[in-house]
Amino acid sequence: MNFWKSLLAAFLALVIFSFLSFILFIAVLAGLSGGDEVVIHPHTVLHLKLDAEITEKEYSNPLAGVPIVGQADVPRIGLIELKETIRHAQEDDNIQGIYLDISHPRAGFSSLEEIRQSLLEFRESGKWVVAYTETMTEGAYYLASAADKIYLNPEGEIEFNGLTVEIMFFKKLFDKLEIRPEIFRVGAFKSAVEPFILEKMSPENKLQLTELMNSVYGHMLNRMADARHMPVARLKEISDKMLVRNATLARELGLVDSLLYRDQFRDHLKTRLGLGASDSVTFVKYSKYRRSFSDYKKASHEIAVIVADGSIMPGKAEAEQRIIGADTFVEAIRRAREDDDVKAIVLRINSPGGEFRASDMMWREITLARAQKPVIASMSDYAASGGYYLAMACDTIVAQPHTITGSIGIFGMMFDMSQFLSNKVGITFDEVRTGEFGDMYTLSRPLTEAERNFWQTNLNDHYASFTRKAAEGRNMPVAEIEKVASGRVWSGAQALDHKLVDVLGGFDDAIHIAAAKAGIAADYKLRYYPEQELSVFEQLMSQWEEDARAEALKAELGDLYGWYQQVHNLKSYQGVQARMPFELRLH
Repeated sequence: MNFWKSLLAAFLALVIFSFLSFILFIAVLAGLSGGDEVVIHPHTVLHLKLDAEITEKEYSNPLAGVPIVGQADVPRIGLIELKETIRHAQEDDNIQGIYLDISHPRAGFSSLEEIRQSLLEFRESGKWVVAYTETMTEGAYYLASAADKIYLNPEGEIEFNGLTVEIMFFKKLFDKLEIRPEIFRVGAFKSAVEPFILEKMSPENKLQLTELMNSVYGHMLNRMADARHMPVARLKEISDKMLVRNATLARELGLVDSLLYRDQFRDHLKTRLGLGASDSVTFVKYSKYRRSFSDYKKASHEIAVIVADGSIMPGKAEAEQRIIGADTFVEAIRRAREDDDVKAIVLRINSPGGEFRASDMMWREITLARAQKPVIASMSDYAASGGYYLAMACDTIVAQPHTITGSIGIFGMMFDMSQFLSNKVGITFDEVRTGEFGDMYTLSRPLTEAERNFWQTNLNDHYASFTRKAAEGRNMPVAEIEKVASGRVWSGAQALDHKLVDVLGGFDDAIHIAAAKAGIAADYKLRYYPEQELSVFEQLMSQWEEDARAEALKAELGDLYGWYQQVHNLKSYQGVQARMPFELRLH
């Protein structure tokens, strides 16, 4: 009897699960179909709510818009798609203007600059952009400064106090745990390993970060000063002394134009649109407006855009996790190289670097492509270390003034956990071997002097290869490259002065250069690589699993989740790395 009860219960559970899965599958398909046709009426305002994670490219996510219990939905917006949307709205007679709704964008400096430039070009067409919100981070304000007018809630706030770089150091933790890092590096400025061996920044690291921040922030202040018709020195004083404590002061100091509640802002939009008091403003959101037009363009030629967004690793790419898989990208570059319809290639790089050999594999394929057709590098927020390794193989390198690049240097790191395992856990090890060199990646004992010498010599050889290839790519003597190498990071503006990049500009500039070099004028369309390979079902299962794992950890760790992520990332630091030493954020 118990057997039949169990069998019936299992069968019933299977039926329920199958039914729910079917309902979810139908919901996903409905979401992917896009619903009804989108019609844009005259005098519509495009509502751009950019409190989102700005990635280089949008990839279809079958769970987008599907509510998950306990999970805050942070949308992802592709920079390339957003720029195309603003460009289309600029030419759409039914779009009267843009309402920029932004408080806390998750985007780097160069991404904000790209969006900002698109908004300025939109205004040049004779249309208007207005920004309104309750609070703004410094990055949000930088973007909002591209608007005709900036409005703030009367009780709102603006963060306007400059840039901060904060680095977490683990040395005391490792000392307490009796874990000893085995560090190998080339370059006095290659500071990615400093958090594991020091308690504060080295003088070299502090120097490069100070100069980098001054370069980046100086450019931002210049652009904001032009937009707000204020002296740069006055803006810097406001920032340095943090004079903006509330909304009233923000208006008095000229950072915003008026203080309005949301209903007053809507009345202001009615006035701009010539509507009566009883009329309603017609808004269209970004996601909906995207479905109202097609990016398809009929052309005789193609420019391949290969998007490298994330950390460089061996194997396959993982777009959702922002992993640049070398195998995936080598194949994408090869396909673009061998396709006769592709007349030029633009490599869009947003990467702090990663595994050295994976970077070199991609570099090799880029050099092969460069021998057959123009290859242009377009640097985004980061194109440093391994990211610069990719760019240096291209014909022309285009960077934003505040792109973070350079970091020509490498390091290697392992951990001797023998004392931790013996004294804290009670585990010991012993070994036998046939020669002087044993297990070169061991955690169970300290490296021998011979093994340390091997690793350092190995890194020296890799560094020599890195600088030689950089010199060849930039058509400079190795001695000149070495002066700006040693792992030092530069802003795009600094890199231009040191001949590490060729042109200051954005993605559109890189496309125009590629078209000109290929001799195809305006007769081209863009084709993006790598293409998304997973099926809808595979995406659904992968995303579901990743979301569940992340939410469980966030619930368990709370505010410590960010620290966990940094420690978790250590596993990708094994072996030879061409990686940038830090992440710069707007605070």
